[in-house]
Amino acid sequence: MLESLESSQFSAWIRNALWGWPFALTLHAFGTALVVGFIVIIGLRMLGVSSMIPYSVLRRLFPVVWAAIALQFVSGFLLWMTKPTQYVVDVAFMLKSVLIIAGIGLTLRLFRTINEGAASWDANGTVSSRAVTLGAAALVLWCVVLVAGRLTAHLGAL
Repeated sequence: MLESLESSQFSAWIRNALWGWPFALTLHAFGTALVVGFIVIIGLRMLGVSSMIPYSVLRRLFPVVWAAIALQFVSGFLLWMTKPTQYVVDVAFMLKSVLIIAGIGLTLRLFRTINEGAASWDANGTVSSRAVTLGAAALVLWCVVLVAGRLTAHLGAL
């Protein structure tokens, strides 16, 4: 099944067209920048950086994060389908995939925590320890996803 996907006309077009691979890779890089960039903002705010940003404003960043994750999924699938037989044995790719799943789950928990507590944190001037932990964990996890993605591009199957 993977070999038929890899040998499909669409996969060959992405791999061989003048702008197929660069276009998909550019979308993927843009999505990565949005996800990691916004998670850095949210995570650092949870850690007390930039106190001039109200916690309730952070909720407005999550639609961009979710859209960027969707962009990542679509562009990542386009890149993956060009050589799925290579990626299924690539340790860095598999690590990245597991970390992305964990990152999405953690980001969802952080989103829910911010939705529930942001108004009271703004009023009290303090954030819950759970939100601090989730923010720090999301920050670290998405940065590790970024590194694993770069390792996927450069190491290949070990």
